[in-house]
Amino acid sequence: MKIKRIISTAEPFFFPGNKTGCLLIHGFTGSPKEMRWMGEFLNKKGYSVLGIRLAGHATQPSDLIRTRWWDWQASVEDGINLLNQYCKKIITIGLSMGGSLSLLAAATCSINGAIAMSSLYALQKDWRLKFAKQLSLFVPAIKKSKSDMKNRKAAAQHIDYPAYPIRSIAELNNLLEEVQQLLPKITIPVLLIHSKSDSAVNIENIEKIYTKLGSSIKTKLILEKSSHVITEDIEREKVFNAALDFIRDVEKR
Repeated sequence: MKIKRIISTAEPFFFPGNKTGCLLIHGFTGSPKEMRWMGEFLNKKGYSVLGIRLAGHATQPSDLIRTRWWDWQASVEDGINLLNQYCKKIITIGLSMGGSLSLLAAATCSINGAIAMSSLYALQKDWRLKFAKQLSLFVPAIKKSKSDMKNRKAAAQHIDYPAYPIRSIAELNNLLEEVQQLLPKITIPVLLIHSKSDSAVNIENIEKIYTKLGSSIKTKLILEKSSHVITEDIEREKVFNAALDFIRDVEKR
């Protein structure tokens, strides 16, 4: 069996620390690298940090096309199980689709807190979604537009697939529909972060998620200047510190 080669610098990572574990989950077509700066920051504050690689990511697009949304969920659950061997409390922290998976874990797994950043409530309504599997036979992928990240150095080093596979967009939609149904069942503390300047996911999504959440302990932070990948952009320190404050609050509960 041929071993899949992970793109250089996009490998998963683990930084050992105290008994509070932070599971970092990257976004759709992205890689663990987009969560690494955040992981390094949290580890310097004393926390154990595991940055996972979601199934089908950081190798080649054909691997993503073969995965289903429950494979991504399984990647998160594997990470939680690994941290459970060492940590007493676990917080899931996800970007974009990773945020959706963080919320899914909040509803289905035994964790203590969840952070969702730049996350979708739903894809824009499009009749073509119903026929995505069939359309993918004719149009395999949609090429991405140029990054609008304000941190140009980070944008140049950012690692992700160059296009969105149509078949995988259908799976993302299925995942979001699952999370929508489970949001009212989430009772643990949740932090939502989103930027007004996010051109990939409209700011309206954070309000929809916030309203549907069942948790009585929920907080939202709105950024002004950052693009979609807020963990690498110009307001990342604000993001990291908000996450730190949230984690410290969860530790006290």
